[in-house]
Amino acid sequence: MKRFFLILLLFPMVVFSQSEYAKGEQFFKRGEYEKAKEIFLAIYQKKPKDVGVIEYLGDIDGHAKKWDGAFGYYEKLVELKPSEANYHYKYGGALAMKAKESSKFKALGMIDDVEDAFKKAIELNPKHIEARWALVELYLQLPGIIGGSERKAQKYADELMVLSTVDGYLSKGHIAEYFKRYKEAEKYYKKAVETGGSKTTYKKLADLYKNKMKQPEKAKAVLDEYTEKSKT
Repeated sequence: MKRFFLILLLFPMVVFSQSEYAKGEQFFKRGEYEKAKEIFLAIYQKKPKDVGVIEYLGDIDGHAKKWDGAFGYYEKLVELKPSEANYHYKYGGALAMKAKESSKFKALGMIDDVEDAFKKAIELNPKHIEARWALVELYLQLPGIIGGSERKAQKYADELMVLSTVDGYLSKGHIAEYFKRYKEAEKYYKKAVETGGSKTTYKKLADLYKNKMKQPEKAKAVLDEYTEKSKT
């Protein structure tokens, strides 16, 4: 009987917590991040190991480009649930952005941890597309002397091709564009358009024409084609 009354006493608190969580989610989905943060911080004070709350707080700081805060929350997620691939991916992403805003000397000490986090995400989830994209970008941006390499970037683009043909074409186009091989990039982006036909694929091709190949008329034609397609 005592246990029954204890459950009754706790029930309103549980309902309150759930309703507050749902309210925080609604604010987040509407892009009202400060309101969402206020709610999730209040829940976090009572439930400091709630991974859902911690992830939202990390995502909110990430949207605000507060990388120290985002990194701190994602680090806690990795500690609390080390088997979750996406937490390692988010941890690596926040650390990468933190490194980008740090001094070159300090950033050098973070690169291995960034790389390891993305690779861990893939180890835990062999189909993790975003972590492979992150590694493609990492190896393109890093100077060769500290691990940057087109060959390494192409390796993960090849893996993307197996998992998602569209992502494979887009990543190979991105690599070619980075090295100013614009005709090659055009070929891959066209294949991405043919394969996926999403807004992203059309936009990548149009941006290449407009900003890199200086062919605004082709860019307009690509966007017009997408507009017509989306009407049907």
